[in-house]
Amino acid sequence: MDELNNRTEAAVTAIEAAATQDVLEALRVDALGKQGWVSQLMKTLGQMAPEERQDKAPQIQSARAAVSGAIEARKATLDAVELERKLATETLDLTLPAPATPKGSVHPVSQVMDELAEIFADLGFAVKTGPEIEDDWHNFTALNMPESHPARAMHDTFYFPDRGPEVGGKPTRMLLRTHTSPVQIRTMMSEGAPVRIIAPGRVYRSDSDATHTPMFHQVEGLVIDRGIHLGHLKWTLETFLKAFFEREDIVLRLRPSYFPFTEPSVEVDVGFELVDGKRVLGGSGDAPGHGWMELLGSGVVNRRVIEFAGLDPDEWQGFAFGVGVDRLAMLKYGMDDLRAFFDGDARWLRHYGFSPFDQPTLSGGVGAKETGTRA
Repeated sequence: MDELNNRTEAAVTAIEAAATQDVLEALRVDALGKQGWVSQLMKTLGQMAPEERQDKAPQIQSARAAVSGAIEARKATLDAVELERKLATETLDLTLPAPATPKGSVHPVSQVMDELAEIFADLGFAVKTGPEIEDDWHNFTALNMPESHPARAMHDTFYFPDRGPEVGGKPTRMLLRTHTSPVQIRTMMSEGAPVRIIAPGRVYRSDSDATHTPMFHQVEGLVIDRGIHLGHLKWTLETFLKAFFEREDIVLRLRPSYFPFTEPSVEVDVGFELVDGKRVLGGSGDAPGHGWMELLGSGVVNRRVIEFAGLDPDEWQGFAFGVGVDRLAMLKYGMDDLRAFFDGDARWLRHYGFSPFDQPTLSGGVGAKETGTRA
């Protein structure tokens, strides 16, 4: 054991004299590494007889502890010396610019939602919201949609297994709302008439491709007052679209259509021009090189819907319209795939997102020309 004591003392002396971290690491490997002399001695313990192991094990363990302790102490000393050296030699140049920090951006959907609210506020509309988990009475029945309507089928609507509250003595089914029209019903029932609102929000339908996603954003508008007719609807939509797309040459075409909740119902087309193979809204759709694009659905509110909301249809009339917020964003800002809105790709958001400190604004009012700056 004298040989072990001598080797341990020599190793400790060398460790205490180590001038750098590299030298210290080499001494650690030589003693405690897989092939180090201390490690090799530890391996011999398993081959010894119990009496011999009882005699030699404490001495080998003592040598290991002495070497390990010396390494830890020397490492702490060398670390302190290195820190003192850095503090004495390194300086901070306060004239250098600060490193760039990541900046958040406003999602195009949020930006368009703000623009819509701003435009319709100028037209005297209030913003209303409602629950995304609805019952089928508010989502379908109160909107004059019969039990046999295709939109009520399981393959189009996300239903919950549990039943909803009873309406008129009949149980309802719970679902993810398929449009924001239930907000119109709830507003008429709670506030009566007159009504002038928009209802933006998330809606859900069982569909997915380049222009459809299971969850998307929609804004609907509702006006209930006395003497309302299609002329009021056309003026409102025309004024809104001119302000939103910031063009005075927006031309609309109203085509007869059918929706259970409006009568008469109209599809609204907007004229576009082909520029470098892309559709740019503006101009007459009947001119050479132009065309018509279907943009939204609308119409005069059906008498039955007004009755369901508890109002007298002989006194109150109204119009309603609905359009996809995501689609408006795609048309205005040149996006071609709706699915990218929800992929969470930071590169896409850096390209299409807006700076929260320098957003496009329509604060000049309806008809404003400000364009703003993309982030």
